[in-house]
Amino acid sequence: MDLIVPIILLSGLAFYVAFNLGANDVANSMGTSVGSKALTLKQAIIIAGILEFTGAVLFGERVSKTLATAIVNPEVFISNSQVFVIGMISVLISTGLWLQIATRQGLPVSSSHAVVGAIAGFSFIAAGAKAVDWRTIGIISLTWLVTPLISGLIAALFYTLIRHWILNQPNPDHQIREWIPWLSSALITIFGVIVFPILSAPLQKILNHWGSTLPVHDIPLVIGGIAAVSLTWISWRQLDQQQTHSASKFEKFPGIEKQLAQFQVISACFVAFAHGSNDVGNTIAPLAAIVAVLKTGSIPLVDLEIPTWILFLGGSGIVTGLAIWGKNVIKTVGENIIALVPSEGFCAELATATTVLLASRLGLPVSTSHALVGGVVGIGLVANTKSVRLDTVRSILLAWVITVPTAAVLSAILFKLIEWIL
Repeated sequence: MDLIVPIILLSGLAFYVAFNLGANDVANSMGTSVGSKALTLKQAIIIAGILEFTGAVLFGERVSKTLATAIVNPEVFISNSQVFVIGMISVLISTGLWLQIATRQGLPVSSSHAVVGAIAGFSFIAAGAKAVDWRTIGIISLTWLVTPLISGLIAALFYTLIRHWILNQPNPDHQIREWIPWLSSALITIFGVIVFPILSAPLQKILNHWGSTLPVHDIPLVIGGIAAVSLTWISWRQLDQQQTHSASKFEKFPGIEKQLAQFQVISACFVAFAHGSNDVGNTIAPLAAIVAVLKTGSIPLVDLEIPTWILFLGGSGIVTGLAIWGKNVIKTVGENIIALVPSEGFCAELATATTVLLASRLGLPVSTSHALVGGVVGIGLVANTKSVRLDTVRSILLAWVITVPTAAVLSAILFKLIEWIL
């Protein structure tokens, strides 16, 4: 009974962080779709809200389990769990504050980097340099440079291929028809590799319950094949039905851009689902660690067990923040770097997913925000160098560079302040 009040207060704090994460990070999945006019802002918020919440609640546990012990060495705090709890409270406050500041300015920043910086900040001030995993901090700092460069190169390559083989051909309508099967397969393959591993564990449980001996990896292959064929067939039919009046929405190559707009929406849905399943850990891992300490009296040294109600809390906060305040960063990513059309937005989404996928396979911590902005800039440099708004890019780069140190300093100050008050 004594724990109810502090847990309620801490839950409100975690909701505040999730609110700001939803307002900032969801631009990763929907910003380019809104910017290219493939979706309206209202449609994007509704679609992203549903998929982000679903991903967070159903699969957010797998990322959240390790975040609280990835940067800080919890063994340092075994003898004083209260210091660990105060530290995690300072992590929540500082992360929420920085995300709120960035969102007010319309700047897409990495919530993962903010959490990492905040954890490092309180750990350093509480227990010295030995409490921080500096190697991880160094790798994350390196991704500031590597992630947008790789994504920009991939996006530029994708867009160059589409422009050469489809848009600039004498008969682009014929070319898009021939390329639809390849684009459908690429889309389903790249995003399937991201999403299907999330689904593999639940599928394995279902198969075991039914007594099936079918390898769990065969199911994603079958689903992916059916999805690619279905998407190709549907796209061909839609292409046949398109009328010339659609030119009012996409002035050049109306049929092609409308078709690629549909591909872009599908890709945005996959990114939203994957984002919800991954980044919700940034808001709920500190809360889960605090709750574990309050209930057991000891520091969690291994993976945390995340209660379902905490997953619901994180998902609800993300959706609320997106609905109320998400338009600021969505506008920056979708409109204020370059003016996008669906073919460009689709390539940016595809490049973002490819970069994140490659990084995941290599075990490198990367930011979806960095990848998407890099992809948009890469396309702008290929399409029209003068179209890239350098003032917006400079502001975003500055926000990236200062995210970890700012979150670290905020967390350290808050830690000492809370410790002094208590």
